[in-house]
Amino acid sequence: MPRPLAGVRVIEFCNVAAGPFCGMLLADMGADVIKVENPRGGDGLRHWPPLTDGFSENFASLNRNKRSVALDLKDPADAESARSLVLGSDVVVENNRPGVMARLGLDYEAFRERKPSLVYCSISAFGQEGPRAGEAGFDLTIQAISGIMSVTGEPDGAPVKCGVPIADFSTGLYAAFAVATALLQVRETGRGTHIDTSMLGASLAIAALQTSEYFGRREDPVKLGSAHPRNAPYEAFRAGDGHFAMAAGNDSLWRAACVAIERPELVEDPRFATTALRAQHQARLRAILEREFAGRRRDDLLKLFRDAGVPCAPINSYSQALADPQVEHMGWVEEIELPSGSRTRTFGSPLRFGDERFPIYRRPPALGADNAALLGGSTRGEERADG
Repeated sequence: MPRPLAGVRVIEFCNVAAGPFCGMLLADMGADVIKVENPRGGDGLRHWPPLTDGFSENFASLNRNKRSVALDLKDPADAESARSLVLGSDVVVENNRPGVMARLGLDYEAFRERKPSLVYCSISAFGQEGPRAGEAGFDLTIQAISGIMSVTGEPDGAPVKCGVPIADFSTGLYAAFAVATALLQVRETGRGTHIDTSMLGASLAIAALQTSEYFGRREDPVKLGSAHPRNAPYEAFRAGDGHFAMAAGNDSLWRAACVAIERPELVEDPRFATTALRAQHQARLRAILEREFAGRRRDDLLKLFRDAGVPCAPINSYSQALADPQVEHMGWVEEIELPSGSRTRTFGSPLRFGDERFPIYRRPPALGADNAALLGGSTRGEERADG
C-alpha cells in the first residue's frame, strides 16, 4: 500500500521533542521530511544519552525516516538555501520561539505570496501571540502551568510531573493532525495556512475531563494517586507480593470482580451500589479490597480478574512492557540501523491501515548527511558539519 503522504515534502526546523515528533509522524506516513539543523552540533537531542557508537538513541527514536541538511540560518547563503528548500516543499514545521523565524526571513509571511499553497506549522510553548508568546517553555514548565502537575501524584505528596513528556508529545500529535488536515484543504482550495500549535493549548485540551470538572463544579480537581475522581474500583492495588492495576469501571464489571474474589455481598452494600457511590466511598472500598488482596499473589489475582473479564494489568517496567506478547505480535519493536552501521531497536509506528503496517524505511540521518543530494553539492554549512 502506498504511504498516504507519499509525495508530500516537509521542511522541519525543529529541535528536541514536540516538533521532531510531529515531523516523524508525517514521515512515517510517507512524507519526505528534510530536517534543517545547525551545523554546530545539530538538534540538541543528538547529544542526549544513551549513545551507541556516538549516536543518540533518543535522537534516533524521534528522527527515523527523515533526511538531514546542515545550514547556518544566520549565514545569508545558507538562509537562501533554506528558502529554496521551503519554496520547493508543501509543509514547514518549526518549533522556535515566536519571532525567531521572522528575524531569519523564514516565517510564514515571507512565503505566503510566493507559495500560496504552503502549510506552515509553528509549534511553541504558548502560541504565536498573547502576553506569554515570547516566553520559553519546556515540558516540565508546561505541565506545571497547565494544571497537569496539580492532579499528578499522591494527595499528600510534593508536586511531580508525568513520567512521560506528555506536553511535548501531545503537542506533536496535535501538530501532525493539523498538518494532515490542512493538506486536505490545500487539495480542495489550493490555499495553505499558518497553523499555530501551542504546548499550553494542547496540554489543556487533553485535560478535557479535568477542565470540564472545574467548569461543572467550580472546584479544582485534586491529586488522587492512581485513583479516579468518578469511578471505583479504578486504581492500583497492593496484593501480597506487589501492586497491580484493576478497573472495574461499571456496574457489571464490579459484580464480576466481586464474584471473582468470592465477595458477592459487596455488590449489595449500599455504599457501593452505583459507580458514583463507589467513587464517593472509594477510600473505604480500597481498604476492604486490599485486605482481601493481602493474602493473595498478584499473578493469581490478575488471572482471576482476566478470567472474569475485568480489565487489569501488572505495573510494568518498560523492559516488561516491550516484552509483552501483544507488542511482539503487533510487530511494534523494529530493528533500526544507525549512521555508524550499528544496529539497535526502536518502537515504530503503532498504526495499521487495514492489514498494512508502516515499517521504518529510512534510518535516522547523520548531521548534514543529505546536503549534497538536496542542495546540489557541498555548502559552507556542510563543510562546517563535517569539519
